[in-house]
Amino acid sequence: MSIKRLFSKMLLISILPLSQTALADDLLQATIDSPHRAESNKQRDQYRHPAETLNFFGVTESMRIVEIWPGRGWYTEILAPWVKQGDGELIAAGFSANTSSAYRQTIRQEYNAWLAASPDLYDEVVITEFGPETDWQFAEPASVDAVLTFRNVHNWVQGEFADEAFSAIFTALKSGGVLGVTDHRAKSGTPLEMMKKSGYLTEDLVISLAENAGFVLEEKSEINANSADTTDHPNGVWTLPPNLRVDNEADKAKYQAIGESDRMTLRFRKP
Repeated sequence: MSIKRLFSKMLLISILPLSQTALADDLLQATIDSPHRAESNKQRDQYRHPAETLNFFGVTESMRIVEIWPGRGWYTEILAPWVKQGDGELIAAGFSANTSSAYRQTIRQEYNAWLAASPDLYDEVVITEFGPETDWQFAEPASVDAVLTFRNVHNWVQGEFADEAFSAIFTALKSGGVLGVTDHRAKSGTPLEMMKKSGYLTEDLVISLAENAGFVLEEKSEINANSADTTDHPNGVWTLPPNLRVDNEADKAKYQAIGESDRMTLRFRKP
């Protein structure tokens, strides 16, 4: 371990709660409980179940992990400090610089600035790009242990480039590597056009997209299920928290009570 890495590791551990860092076998939970995380992000743990989800995917802090489209960094806030302590590596494959979406450009710039503002936590994150139309290679072929994507597949389906996305992920993974997916879950039999409109996808569609790229479905989990979510909302999944895109402000309390969306959690393996 280099002197710089050792110093960074010691600095990071020093900000974790002492009672947690004393548990050598609970490094992930210590990172999740750390005061470096925003309180608004911690409040969403009840819906996103980060410890259970990452454990289900089978990733460890010593792996070379890719997070696809990290958004504003909800999972990066956990993954980056975690792998930094374990001598792993996090690759953040963000929106392409060629994206025509002003919204995505803004998120991309804000995310990169956020990383740069906390070098003690995020200085070892490797920033790459992923997405249409040409920036599909986010890592060298067969070079990463795991690829994780949280609530992104519905965007790929809407953009009609899901096949390209799964193929690129398959190429980057080592043989035996893991693809972990969570996304909003539609009821079985939901038509494709309704999926594109609502943001909810059927498990069958996501599984078929992954299998067509060469992946094998290893296991499903109900970690991120929400039985209170009917999936039938005026403004699709964005009606629910955290977006709460409602037409009538008086409806917000009703959708807050439902919580975040019902989500599939799938683990695939590259043969």
